[in-house]
Amino acid sequence: MKLYNSQNTYPKKPSVITIGTFDGVHIGHQKIIERLVKVSQNKTIESVVLTFFPHPRMVLQKESSIKLLNTIDERKDLLSKLSLDALVIKMFDKDFANLSARDYVKSILVDELNAKHIIIGYDHRFGKNRSANIDDLKVFGIEFGFEVEEISAQDIKDVAVSSTKIRNAISDGDLQTANSYLGAPYFLTGTVIKGKGLGKQIQFPTANIQIKEDYKLIPKNGVYVVHSIINNTTVYGMMNIGTNPTVNGTKQSIEVHFFNLDKNLYDDTIKVNILNRLRNEHKFESLTLLQKQLKLDQVHALKFIHKYE
Repeated sequence: MKLYNSQNTYPKKPSVITIGTFDGVHIGHQKIIERLVKVSQNKTIESVVLTFFPHPRMVLQKESSIKLLNTIDERKDLLSKLSLDALVIKMFDKDFANLSARDYVKSILVDELNAKHIIIGYDHRFGKNRSANIDDLKVFGIEFGFEVEEISAQDIKDVAVSSTKIRNAISDGDLQTANSYLGAPYFLTGTVIKGKGLGKQIQFPTANIQIKEDYKLIPKNGVYVVHSIINNTTVYGMMNIGTNPTVNGTKQSIEVHFFNLDKNLYDDTIKVNILNRLRNEHKFESLTLLQKQLKLDQVHALKFIHKYE
């Protein structure tokens, strides 16, 4: 897959396009992209996903507190695994939002991306104030020489329901439900930074993960079973998301204790795949009691990992 960070860098090869946020790139999205790739192969033209960043709500709604399943870099990585020819990321700003429907279709879809076939949902809206719909797109298709293929109402419903269920499940700490809809573990990507050394003090050293994107959806506070790929090896562990109430902490942190890993990870960027939730975060009366609980958590985590493998 080739990545284009602007539509005007795309080499104007004839294309079949689908358009959307594709947040999570879950099994519903994958079904649409499979169709896109199949059409592109049948027509021997490029398969292109057109997506937008920042999310329109971040630009158009000042007080938006939208949380997304993926950062833009995570979205690129997930889409790169789906046999696409190209991913085009269009910067969403107020100037773009004010483009008329016709100008958007002609200047971007036709002139820049050379669209010959567009696969889109029946409820797709576009143009200034989202004034145009799929019927308008079909009229533009006749004018500019591209076909419009409608994604079924059921498939669109499945995508919407899946996205909502995934976000709700993650917010509730139900990673098994979220992962079943995603078709893979939900993950966090961040940089390992220095912490307070509390974990090391009680023989459970942790990698403290800093996520720079404040729009990334973080699961409910608690203790989770996780794994990462480190030096091309799968390493399992436990992750705590929370405020460390045992030591009267107030700021949320994300800390991972990896099993059987003796490596300095400071400043490394790691991807943490979240497999299951073990328990809520609790305040313990002493560090000794916290250590005792962590040992018990590890036993439960290892049991889960044995079944998972």
